[in-house]
Amino acid sequence: MKPTNDLPNPYQSIEGWAKLPEGRTWGSTSAVDVDKDGKSIWVAERCGGNSCVTDATTGQMSELPTVLKFDSTGKLVKSFGAGLMVFPHGIHVDRDGNVWVTDGQDNAPRAARGARGGGGAAAGGGAAAGGRGRGPAAPPGPGAGATIGHQVIKFSPDGKVLMTIGKKGGILSDDECCFQPNDVLVAPNGDIFVAQGHSSAPGSNARIFKFDKTGKLIKAFGKFGAAQAGEFDQPHALAMDSRGRLFIGDRNNNRVVIYDQNFTFIAEWKQFSRPSGAYIDKNDNLYVADSESESVSRNHDGWKRGLRIGSAKDGKVKYFIPDPNDKATNTSAAEGVVADSQGNIYGAEVGPKRVMRYVMKK
Repeated sequence: MKPTNDLPNPYQSIEGWAKLPEGRTWGSTSAVDVDKDGKSIWVAERCGGNSCVTDATTGQMSELPTVLKFDSTGKLVKSFGAGLMVFPHGIHVDRDGNVWVTDGQDNAPRAARGARGGGGAAAGGGAAAGGRGRGPAAPPGPGAGATIGHQVIKFSPDGKVLMTIGKKGGILSDDECCFQPNDVLVAPNGDIFVAQGHSSAPGSNARIFKFDKTGKLIKAFGKFGAAQAGEFDQPHALAMDSRGRLFIGDRNNNRVVIYDQNFTFIAEWKQFSRPSGAYIDKNDNLYVADSESESVSRNHDGWKRGLRIGSAKDGKVKYFIPDPNDKATNTSAAEGVVADSQGNIYGAEVGPKRVMRYVMKK
């Protein structure tokens, strides 16, 4: 397929929109979503770095809150989640305003991670090294001694923990969540979908879990593989359109795949490039973030990093916001993406450590 690079860009970027308290600096973030009010923006941030572990030899955790809410002006109005997550990765705000966050690593002490890679804090390799198309020699597994990580946490809008999915520290199982959960989504009926698997090593645990609203497992679907139906290689993002179709950003297979909620295959779209993040608004506009083409990923020749905006109805890509850093060799541009009710776009960036706001040019 010809790359969808040469498209109009009707947006201008606004850097520095989201303001942190004095003395606090942005860490990496891939998690961004819009509040049920359509205006406020939620971000899950990695404690000023790329992990909330402050001492990799002991697994000691940062005391900084990881879940941040900004009003429409970029003012921080709420924060919580300190000490609960190592590597906040995906975020979803449900129809009741509850905030769901996936934690993709653990705090296992570095010396205890063992030969399987651990999936521990970024300082020790783990899930960070295991993803993005350069997996370890063996599939990673939970790190010994981990007390936090590899869970999906449901918060009330005020930060009360309402539910957790998965065992603290993670579990590697074909039919039990979670290890390296990438993203979470709640369907209108309350069913919960979790995409997991951040490694590209053969035999990795790439799959989608479906739970009922109480957290009871309904089905585990999929396996690691190279782009056949039911196969995934880093299922990194989830979104749902107005028809209830489930969109999965199958990142290392360079495609968006669409299923119904019972996991019947519907379509495969490659025109949105290499999907790290995905969001569908109420008008079925599809926003897809590519943070890796021609930098981390060298197996996607000709495709450029950036945000692609198109239609979830017919798959047509309309606009492209390119990464301004065309010389990047690491993760760059948005990895997570959302749009507010006014059509403003927000990109959560891992490498540059920021949240960018994009508004229509006047």
